[in-house]
Amino acid sequence: MKTSWRSLVFAGLLLSFGWVDQASARGVTKPLHAHPPGTAIASAHALATQAGFEVIAKGGNAFDAAVAVSAALSVVEPVSSGLGGGGMFLLHDAKTGKDVFVDARETSPASATPDKFLDANGKLDPEKSQNGPWSAGIPGLPAALVHVSQKYGRLPLKVSLQPAIRIAREGFPMYGRLVRAYSERREVMTRYPGTRATFEPNGVPLKEGELLKQPDLARTLQLLGDKGFDGFYKGDIAQKILKAVNDNGGHWNAAELASYRVKERTPISFKYHDWHVVTAPPPSSGGIALAEILQLIEPYDLRKMDQAHRIHLVVEAMRRAYHDRTFYLGDPDFVHVPQKTLLDPAYAAGLRTTINPDKATPSDLFPNTPTPLKEHDETTHFSIIDDQGNLVATTQTVNLLYGSGLIPTGAGFLLNDEMDDFALKAGTPNAFGVMGYEANAPKPGKRMLSSMTPTFMESKDRVAVLGTPGGSRIITMVLLGILGYDDGLNAQQVAALPRYHHQWLPDVVETEKGSLDAATVQSLRAMGHTVIVPGEVKGQRSSDAWGNLQTVEWNKVTGTMDGGSDPRNPVGKAEVRLDKAKTK
Repeated sequence: MKTSWRSLVFAGLLLSFGWVDQASARGVTKPLHAHPPGTAIASAHALATQAGFEVIAKGGNAFDAAVAVSAALSVVEPVSSGLGGGGMFLLHDAKTGKDVFVDARETSPASATPDKFLDANGKLDPEKSQNGPWSAGIPGLPAALVHVSQKYGRLPLKVSLQPAIRIAREGFPMYGRLVRAYSERREVMTRYPGTRATFEPNGVPLKEGELLKQPDLARTLQLLGDKGFDGFYKGDIAQKILKAVNDNGGHWNAAELASYRVKERTPISFKYHDWHVVTAPPPSSGGIALAEILQLIEPYDLRKMDQAHRIHLVVEAMRRAYHDRTFYLGDPDFVHVPQKTLLDPAYAAGLRTTINPDKATPSDLFPNTPTPLKEHDETTHFSIIDDQGNLVATTQTVNLLYGSGLIPTGAGFLLNDEMDDFALKAGTPNAFGVMGYEANAPKPGKRMLSSMTPTFMESKDRVAVLGTPGGSRIITMVLLGILGYDDGLNAQQVAALPRYHHQWLPDVVETEKGSLDAATVQSLRAMGHTVIVPGEVKGQRSSDAWGNLQTVEWNKVTGTMDGGSDPRNPVGKAEVRLDKAKTK
């Protein structure tokens, strides 16, 4: 059978405009699906994923589901996030086509001047920056739940909070990560009566499999649902927060709580190959760093490189982006962030000329003192696509394991220890080994710099939502996820990708256990990289596995949906539920 040149040209036009996929070009054409066939949710705990579907079944949309999932994670993952912390919500409204970034980052109380965090010798005191009342910022997550529900949801807030309230009241089984983290943090957490009452109701720590019931948290969530913003930031709960902070040596006032507000910001967006990427703006450092890295590496064909040279190139891009993070990024309401310059392809082109394709660039060209990274699975993330095409990517946190360790008596939630994310002493690394200067110094009401990087990516054929916890490694894990989707992987393959990381200082390439073969490690070292392989050198610290990436995708050509939940986290769950009316 002969094919006319006109047929070939027509097929080429269909392909170029995204009207058909490659298979269709060889046969029958397929129109792109206008809407997803159902809802996909991926979160770090099966109960939270279930909570999202519960409110979808009640007539809610992705934004109502986001409130339900966020609140449920606050109940079942107190080690990672909660009402006493903050978060960043990236939303896409399919009806208007608008992307919006809801910034619910914590803010600095007026009392938290840098001198309060120094010891007698003028050095940064981790006891003050990571534990107890001085380590906490004014919480933002409850305000975000109210804002997202009222402005973007269909259901009343109290309906979307019902699954979390029920789980808090009835309890859920303690799982391994909660038990291990409590053991690690117990010395701090048992200082506070509210914390002891929650995690040691019978005078001893709860064991794996025993029910963690949180009646005080259930009441707090009920107040939030009934009274909205005032149910948390004013009245009884506010008084409990103030008493806990001030009785334990801190200093907050009622006006600081009552004046907290979320901020809607314009997301960062850019192109990478055929993808339109939408991600987090400052005070997250994630979006700018992600854009810098991807613009640096875009001209290279990574698929044609051997593994060592591919990693070398990506690491060199990471190195330069994290250097810029250190010096230029902070809360845009307080400092000038040179965003236009940092996102300019011409700036990336200039940086690209400094990369040697076969040799590592030493980070000590910029003198400083590196410190070992400290890393756990703090922070959490969830991703949602609903049947209308609404998208949600949310990363939320209390910072380190169980935040400050302080639960205000009768309130049921842990306060964060996000003050450690400020540059409390210029040039001194924080718990994640990253440092900062004046751009990220604390001031009253200022938001600390974050690495949270909730992200959307869309091509002609596919839509993906992704994000992960992991401290300073968040950015590089999301980066590797984007590269995975660009390589054609599915959602679960993206969630399972092996990981590596470089953040300028310390000048090391960190790897997960088993993520790189011996030949690749040897080649990288021959190029001048210091590669840390877990367990290889006694006393050299690097986690065996990191992150907890949660991602969902919609294939507009096949009309199918998929979800990926990080296999490193045994309690996470990604699920797709189809709308039967749309699949007939």
